Amino acid sequence: MAIKGSVALVTGASSGIGEGIARALAAEGVKVGLAARRVEKLQSIVTDIRNAGGEATALELDVTNPEQNAAAVDQLVSQFGRLDIAVLNAGLMPLSDIESLKTDEWHRMVDVNVKGVLNTTAAVLPTLTKQKSGHIFVMSSIAGRKVFKGLSVYCATKHAVAAFADGLRMEVGPTYNIRVTCIQPGAVATELYDHITDQGYRKQMDELAASMVFLQPKDIAETVVFAAKAPPHVDVAELFVLPTPQGW
Repeated sequence: MAIKGSVALVTGASSGIGEGIARALAAEGVKVGLAARRVEKLQSIVTDIRNAGGEATALELDVTNPEQNAAAVDQLVSQFGRLDIAVLNAGLMPLSDIESLKTDEWHRMVDVNVKGVLNTTAAVLPTLTKQKSGHIFVMSSIAGRKVFKGLSVYCATKHAVAAFADGLRMEVGPTYNIRVTCIQPGAVATELYDHITDQGYRKQMDELAASMVFLQPKDIAETVVFAAKAPPHVDVAELFVLPTPQGW
């Protein structure tokens, strides 16, 4: 399926996987709305995309705010005329043991990782259902399939969005011809680990990164492009993507 000329929204696009996906889609001729809170970083990426011959725009967005989600979609549709692909990628991963009671981090993960996905879905769905076409990508994780010590709350959020993505697919696919893909990456080299305030777990992640070759954001971006370019009658519902040496 050709995706050149289509329009995409990518949340969490100021770095890491979101940035990689935005750049990859733009390279395929997709007009991309890059959404995140860090507007200066977005503008720099947009400049790169435009200099390479692509089309992109920066959208200031805190996914925890429903009104900002709606405004970002309105701005993107106003500028490019439609919306075809929505990549719900914004997320946080501060590791800690439950007994540490870092409750502020727990609530922030739920707000961004779960409510953010719900908010952005609610913002894009009216446009996609009206068109009776579109593709929604939900970024889960290996933590959406397995549970790890120190990641209990993060795993809970990623299990939640994986379940939501499958239910969404069942509801909007047959009725509105909207495809839904849940991406579940393993270890990826991103800024996600910068959110870890527990020094013990941060040390463990640094040691893990030194012991194996992590995936790069472009690896996940290529899986998104692959699923987006599948024939219209094919919904790649789930992609579980790991580094070859990752044995857990």
